[in-house]
Amino acid sequence: MREDITTGGCLCGAIRFTIAGPFEHFFLCHCSRCRKATGSAHAATLFSNTARLDWLSGRELVRTFQLPGTRYQKSFCSHCGSPVPNLRRNGGQIVVPAGSLETVPILRPEAHICFSDRAGWEEAAETAPRIDGLPGGRP
Repeated sequence: MREDITTGGCLCGAIRFTIAGPFEHFFLCHCSRCRKATGSAHAATLFSNTARLDWLSGRELVRTFQLPGTRYQKSFCSHCGSPVPNLRRNGGQIVVPAGSLETVPILRPEAHICFSDRAGWEEAAETAPRIDGLPGGRP
């Protein structure tokens, strides 16, 4: 039986990792914390309680921010600021920002969570024009 291997890394390439095993959940979170942490409409996050996270390079560059008084935490590259996986529940759960992956996960988003907390401008984004590339055809 083949073990699922997912690969990923940060924007600058200093951090590289693999995840061996399946993801159990894939959520799009619209809470204000996730919006602030991503600078976007939502965080796209995968979760696994059974997979193994292996750092191939750059483990020493990973920093983790824990929001005081909450369960919220985010790990990121100290060079480029890109979000990277983190471990929760004393290492029993891997939390992976979907945008950090280079392998397309088999699991698809299963729910928009904290949807009532979504950004006021998000609905307008659904009808915005779709442009392949940058506006005005710039490279």
